[in-house]
Amino acid sequence: MTKARDPDTRRAAILSAARSLFGANGFERTTIRRIAAEAGVDPALVIHHFDSKNALFAAVAQPEIELPDLSGVPPDRVADVLYPVFAELWGPEGPLMPLLRAASTSRPAADTLLEVFQERVAPALAPVVSDHAGERAALIGTQMLGIAVARFVVGLPPLCEMDDATTIQWLRPVIAHYLTSPAPTAT
Repeated sequence: MTKARDPDTRRAAILSAARSLFGANGFERTTIRRIAAEAGVDPALVIHHFDSKNALFAAVAQPEIELPDLSGVPPDRVADVLYPVFAELWGPEGPLMPLLRAASTSRPAADTLLEVFQERVAPALAPVVSDHAGERAALIGTQMLGIAVARFVVGLPPLCEMDDATTIQWLRPVIAHYLTSPAPTAT
């Protein structure tokens, strides 16, 4: 057990351990006892600081995300700017990995991930779209989420073996299409 008596130090250790374990194992397979052991504290301290596993997950699942300003970025280069940000956020140690793993089995995690797209991604894309910003952002979100799940959760070999520069080359025309193609008309 850690000998640090400073509550902030213990809290930070708990958050770090929880982020790592939720990211590696998902919500369901991560236990308070395992988090405490990883943080070097008694399990009672985890509950003392966070009240419950759900509250701890909520604390871990509220990462600060700074998306770049896309004003002036040509649509065929948006992938060059966005993909590196998302790869870092969803990478094995990224702050969104716990959300990504938990979203399929936890409604609060799915809601938080949805909030990230609605409150951060869609507004970040607004400067480069002329219409249907919500729909276009959602379609771009499917690409980013799909790659993140296939690469970092499922471990699809071609994506795992592909470097970021090559991934961006594949993404450029897809993202540009979602940003600039005429919206379908209702039939």
